[in-house]
Amino acid sequence: MGLLALALQAGIEIAPGAAKAALVQFPTTHLRNRYILVRAGESEAETDGLLLTNTVQKVSMTSGLSRKGKQQVLSRVIPKLEEMNVCSDNPCWLWPSITQRCYQTAEVTAAILGLSYSRIVPEYSFLDARGMGAMDGMSLQEAEKEVIEGDATSPEWRPPHGTDGTPNETANDVLIRVRQLLSITETQYAENDVVIISPDSDNLSILQAGVLGSDLRNHAEHAFKPGEVRQLVLGATAYDPSPRQFACRKPPKCI
Repeated sequence: MGLLALALQAGIEIAPGAAKAALVQFPTTHLRNRYILVRAGESEAETDGLLLTNTVQKVSMTSGLSRKGKQQVLSRVIPKLEEMNVCSDNPCWLWPSITQRCYQTAEVTAAILGLSYSRIVPEYSFLDARGMGAMDGMSLQEAEKEVIEGDATSPEWRPPHGTDGTPNETANDVLIRVRQLLSITETQYAENDVVIISPDSDNLSILQAGVLGSDLRNHAEHAFKPGEVRQLVLGATAYDPSPRQFACRKPPKCI
C-alpha cells in the first residue's frame, strides 16, 4: 500500500506542497538561477546594415549568422562563457530565440562546450526581436538613433505602424515578454545556469533595466553589441507590493 493510502487510512491530513510557479516581479534582489544574457552574432541583414524585425523572417537565411556573426560567436561568446564558468559549475540550459542566428549561436555554443542538444530550449515568441513596424527595412544606424530618441520620451513610445504585419512594440511591451520568460525559467529550474540568447539588444537591455528597477526610458544604457555576453545583475531593492498613495486635489480627474 502506498504512503498516501496509508495516510488516508490513518486519518492523517496531508497539506499540498507550496507551488513554485509565480510571476517574477521587478525590481528583484533574488532569482533562483544564474542568468547569462547573450546577444547573438550578427545576421546577414545586420552585416548589410539593415533592420529586420518582421517575425516571418525569423528562420530565413537573411536572419542567419553572417561570416562576421560566426566569428563573433567564436571570438566573443564562447571565450566569455568559458571565463564565467558557465555550464561547468551548475546544470546548464541554453534558451535561444528560434530566430536563425540565435539558434545557430546556441548550436555552436553547445558543440564547443560539450553540451547535449537536449540542453537547447528553443523560445518561440518571448525572445523575438523588438518589432519596429514601419521602420523595418531601414538602415540600422538610422533606426537605432530614432528608437533611442523615442524611448527616451516614454516607455510607451511606439515605432510607427507598418502595413506588412511587422509588430510595433513599446519598451513596456518587450518588458512584459521578457518577464514572462523569466517567470517560466524561475518556475522550472533552481540553481541552474540559464543562457538567454536574443537576436537584438532591446530584449536584453530592457530585461536588465527591469530587474534593476531603473527607468525604462534609459534602457539603452544597458545596450548589447552583437556577440556580447553579460551576467544579469540583480537590483538593490526588491519589488514593493504595498498599495501606493498619492495626493489628488481634484479626485475625479485623478482616476
